Amino acid sequence: MSSDQAVPTPSDFVGKGIVFSAPSGAGKTTLVRRLLAERDDLRFSISATNRPQRGTEQHGVDYYFLSTEEFKEKARARGFLEWEEVYDFRFYGTPHGEVERIWASGHHVLFDLDVKGGVRVKKKMGKNVLSIFVKPPSLKVLRERLEARGTDDPQEIDHRMEKAESELTYADQFDWVLNNDDLEVAVAEVIERVNAFAPRPTKSATP
Repeated sequence: MSSDQAVPTPSDFVGKGIVFSAPSGAGKTTLVRRLLAERDDLRFSISATNRPQRGTEQHGVDYYFLSTEEFKEKARARGFLEWEEVYDFRFYGTPHGEVERIWASGHHVLFDLDVKGGVRVKKKMGKNVLSIFVKPPSLKVLRERLEARGTDDPQEIDHRMEKAESELTYADQFDWVLNNDDLEVAVAEVIERVNAFAPRPTKSATP
């Protein structure tokens, strides 16, 4: 990924935000990564969480990993643009300053948020945000994806499936519902929509 200096900031730059939300296992994180690889003028808004790190995840790259008390203290201090207890005792939030930091560098912001967080950010940021709900082909396929991922025990998967049924009811509160039944088709559709909503900034001429 290029550094923040790679895209010059034009004086008329208007920062946009793209929100991806979905039930766990629907494929939103893969879509976000593919979009980031396609557009070097996008930057990922890093969320904070109190959940343990998984695999090769890095603090400050994938998430800001906080203790439960650290997270709650930040929430009490109104340090989040939005935050949510996504699962029992599992908190996720968008720190204040992420959007301003990214826009100031001349980049559009990419959010990977839980469903309620996505709805909140859309309400707060309005027309500056394109909100995308990623929908799995079916709940059966969703369960198969969660099982194949191998990161959760059966009880946790059951919990995620229960939550997914509720999360699907929020789909109509998003600007666009993307049916992710074919990854390559979904990636192409996402790139087309994002290119139309948030054009690449015009690069300054090299002196």
